[in-house]
Amino acid sequence: MKNARAIEICRRLKKEYPDIRCPLNYSTPLELLIASILSAQCTDERVNKVTPAIFKKYRTAKDWANADPAVLEEEIKSTGFYRNKAKAIRNCCAEIAERFGGELPQSMEDLTSLPGVGRKTANLLRGYIFGQPSIVVDTHCIRVSGRLGLTTHKDPEKIEQDLISLIPSKERTGFSHRLIHHGRVVCQARKPRCTGCCLFDLCPFPEK
Repeated sequence: MKNARAIEICRRLKKEYPDIRCPLNYSTPLELLIASILSAQCTDERVNKVTPAIFKKYRTAKDWANADPAVLEEEIKSTGFYRNKAKAIRNCCAEIAERFGGELPQSMEDLTSLPGVGRKTANLLRGYIFGQPSIVVDTHCIRVSGRLGLTTHKDPEKIEQDLISLIPSKERTGFSHRLIHHGRVVCQARKPRCTGCCLFDLCPFPEK
């Protein structure tokens, strides 16, 4: 029953949001990596306002690695936690330059070995850049998948594994991003818009 319901949830989300895309603007794999690091504890809209100027200035992993820390901090300051983010970007790009010849690695193991790159960012990159079936688990995914009864876990990696077991491989990347988008626009944290929700009859959430 859970598998069949998960497939129906996937089908309806695909119908509701057919043209889902990555909300972070980028033109290269490295740009998506930088944008994803900046998006931690920050809105995608804010990140997209900051990145055009810095993407023109810093082109390669070496450019980012060699950036003046104080200058880079100022350039990304509005995204919050800018000192930590600047450090992570510089260290991450230094390792990409040194260990991977300036090219973004593809494996989960290699990606998560980079400073500032966790499974969420690695799955984002693997899904959008390398075409690998990937489940991105963020706060929206955690909330909505729990409300829908697709998982009972709070740990992102366990939620990822639960969704992998329910969603066909070819649908995983799109499914997780549609679930996240649904959490932003409909199944919001404080006041979910249950009336009119395309998943209403499939959802066991008790507050509806």
